[in-house]
Parts: sequence; C-alpha cells; structure tokens
Amino acid sequence: MVDIDPILLTLLMFGSMLPLMFFGVPLAWTLIGVGSGFGYWIWGPGSIGIIMPSVFGLMNEFILVALPLFILMGMVLERSGIADDLFEMIYKIMGGIRGGLGMGTVVICALIAAMVGITGAATVSLGLIALPAMLKRGYSKQLSAGTIMAGGALGFLIPPSLVMILYAFLTRESVGKLFAAGVMPGLMLATIYMFYIGIRCYRNPALGPAVEASERIDFWQKIVALKAIILPGTLIAVVLGSMAAGVASPTEAAALGASGAMLCALAHGKLNFTMLSGALFRTARIMGMLMWIMIGAVIFSKIYIALGAGQEIVGLIMATELSPYLVLSVILLSYLVLGMFLDDSAILFITVPLYVPIIVSLGFDPIWFATLFVLSMQTAYLTPPFGYNLFYMRSVAPPEVTTGDLYRSVIPFLAMQVLGIVLLVMFPQIALWLPGLIFD
Repeated sequence: MVDIDPILLTLLMFGSMLPLMFFGVPLAWTLIGVGSGFGYWIWGPGSIGIIMPSVFGLMNEFILVALPLFILMGMVLERSGIADDLFEMIYKIMGGIRGGLGMGTVVICALIAAMVGITGAATVSLGLIALPAMLKRGYSKQLSAGTIMAGGALGFLIPPSLVMILYAFLTRESVGKLFAAGVMPGLMLATIYMFYIGIRCYRNPALGPAVEASERIDFWQKIVALKAIILPGTLIAVVLGSMAAGVASPTEAAALGASGAMLCALAHGKLNFTMLSGALFRTARIMGMLMWIMIGAVIFSKIYIALGAGQEIVGLIMATELSPYLVLSVILLSYLVLGMFLDDSAILFITVPLYVPIIVSLGFDPIWFATLFVLSMQTAYLTPPFGYNLFYMRSVAPPEVTTGDLYRSVIPFLAMQVLGIVLLVMFPQIALWLPGLIFD
C-alpha cells in the first residue's frame, strides 16, 4: 500500500476529475477511471476487493427502482397533453389580469414538477406552448422566457425529484423526508416568482398586458375550466399523499405514479404503441446513463472513504475553528461556481462524499443541507454560460428570442434564487417543518 497524505490525495483525486470532464470525458467514465485508478495505485490488485462488493450492493438497492418508474411517469405525462390543458385553463382564468399568464405559468410549472420530477419537462413543454402564446399577446420576451426557465427548474425542489432520490441513495437519508423538505421551499420560490411578475407588470403593463376583453370569460366559465386540474391533481394527491400517509414507500408510490400517468394519457386519447414505446425507450436511455454514473460514484466514493481522506479533511476543518456558517457559505458558493460549468449529476457525485461529512460534523441538519444543495442545483440550471434550462429554452424558443435575451432574462430570477437560499439558511424550519410534522 502506498503511503500518501490524505490532503494531497483529496487534491489529486478531485483535481484530476475536472480536466477530464473539461475535455469531454463522460462523467461515468471519469468517476470509474479516477476511482479505480487511484485504488489500484494505492492497493494494487487488492482494490478490486473494495470496489466489487459495493458495485454489487448497488444493484440490490430497492430505492433505485423508483428512478425508472418516476422517469417513465414523466415521459408519459410529457406526451399526454396535460400541459396543453393546464395552460388553456390558466389562460382562461388568469389572462384577464396584468402578468396573469406569467404568474399562471409558474403555477403550471409547479404542477408539472409535482407530476414529473424532471426539470427539463416543464421548460420544454411550456417553451413550446406558453412562450409563443405570451409573445403573441405582447409579453416581454425576457420576462416570458425567464418565467418559464425559472418555473421549470422547480422540478428540483418539488417532489418527486430525481435529484433527491440520487442524493438519498448517496447519503442514506430518507427519501420521504427529503421529498417533504422540498415542498415548502419550492412553494416559497414559486410565490416569490409570482409576486415579482405581478409587481413588475402592475408597474409596467407593457411587460405583461392583460388579454383583450373579447377573449375573457365569465365566472362560471372559469369554474368549468378548472376541470383541467382534476386528473393532474388526483395524480399528485395519490403519489405524494400515499408517501406522506405512510401507505406506500417511494418505490411503490412511483409505481402508482407511472400507472396513473398511463391512465391520464388514456383519458386524453394519447395512449398508443408509438407514444408508449417512445417513453419506454427514453426511460431506458436515461436510466442506463444514471446507473453507469452511480456505479462510477460508488467506486470513487468507496476508494476515497476507504483511504480515510474524508475524515482527515473534516478533522482539518474542525481544527481551524472557523464559524460553521462561514464554512457553509464557502460550500454554497462553490456550488454556484461549479453550476456554471457542470451539470447537477456531476456536482452531486463529486461533492457529496466530501461535503456531507463536513456538514454533519459542524452540527447542521443533513435534511436541511440536502434541501440547500437541491436549491443550489436549481440555481445552477439557470446560471450562464452552461445552465441547462438555457439550452432547453434555446432549443424550442422562436427565432426572435435570442441567446442574449435568454441570458438577460434569468438575471432577476437568479437574484430570487439567491434570496431563497439566504432565507433557507436564516430560517431552516422552512425546510424542516413539514418533515417534522409528517415523520416525527
């Protein structure tokens, strides 16, 4: 066994990953290569005895069955026509007030997040449906695009969130508690967005004018329009309610969700072989990618932990006697910087083995920190130059919406995201109240 300083080992292992990813090596192969390479360097062939039991153990993780089921649920709902019906409902109910379509779009994004769990689904769907409708009615390009991208990112926080399932797998935290912890921060951010849109459009009606009087409907027609929320509302209640009530585990709730999504598609007349085969194919592709990434993460983290480097880093930080909130601030700042260049999966699997032991040793609640992490990843999806929601929107936005418009449109929403992080740091009960209510 090679004797090496744990601090130097940390710098070498984490430092060697960034150049590989910079040159385009996929995250899975980066994690597998760095982890197994350092393991072989330290222990030689004996490192296989450390790696393989963990890899085989990964395949026995029952919680991971929820991943393909939630992904399938999202893929089916994306093709079911529910997003079209929801936007039509919001258009009828809220179109008559300034900024109403923008505020309603945030509501739809929150609903889609609670059904799908994949942030790109809401951004792409509403980029195709809501963005042209808002532009046609005189809405500001930047306000419209920023609203959809920020609202689409709510899929990180509002359960069922795939990022939270992966986080729970890595840290052995309760998926149910993580889901519950994301609800209030997600609703808080959605409310902040809606207040911002409403205030801006009230002060400057040209940014989001009300629809023409000839397009408005009366009170009873608005009540009738609410029928569009029956199917998605029922599905959300079944999936989240079954977990909150303790009737179903996250995996069982995911199975209910996938089945319910197919019933929703059937009710909309969209359930056919072509749609279902496409949804299954995309689910298999996404899940295959995630499994290889998780195998790489298990190899990397197992080697890193076995070398004792994590404990050494924790001991070093504790010896400095820095303020816990100063350490937390540096961690959160690193997430914002990494989010400019890496996706959420890469940041998750790279930083969790290093940061979570530090957070626990500083006495912070791990569920609360998990929510801060997810909120930081939500911010990363909006951060130029490589925020994924910027790319999703670019792929569906009409030609008159330029890349510069998209970059400028997220600036106020990034400020609101940072405000959300600050509020969550100052008032941890925003995240911890609901898990405490349900599970304690």
